[in-house]
Amino acid sequence: MPIIKSAIKRAKQATVRRERNVATKKDVKSAVKTFHAKPTAKTLAAAQSEIDTAVKKNVLNKNTAARRKSALAKVAKEAGVKLDAAKKAPAAKTAATKAPAKKPATKTAAKPASAKKPAAKATAKTTATPKKASTAKKPATKK
Repeated sequence: MPIIKSAIKRAKQATVRRERNVATKKDVKSAVKTFHAKPTAKTLAAAQSEIDTAVKKNVLNKNTAARRKSALAKVAKEAGVKLDAAKKAPAAKTAATKAPAKKPATKTAAKPASAKKPAAKATAKTTATPKKASTAKKPATKK
């Protein structure tokens, strides 16, 4: 057992961190086991989410997580789980909720075509500096 005060504190911190890491690892293992028991898009997403959480907490290396997620995706593909359907369903739902309702245009609100300022384009063209032509002339060809 440590005797020095800082060593005692370090030992306490190590036990707390270990408990937290063990809990995260158990969550990953249980999510992967439930996926293997019943491979669906929902359980796959849950397992991959737990793996990502473990990476964020520095319990797993990112390459280890990528390897495990790849293996899960391979098992899901062999089991015939529709991965695209799970990804597209939330996207279609959000697109429908975010689409603003368009108001019908009225004739009084619309400006006639003659109201536009064509002079603004002309002034913009004249103020732009043209590209300089090369000063060196080509020699005349002999006939």
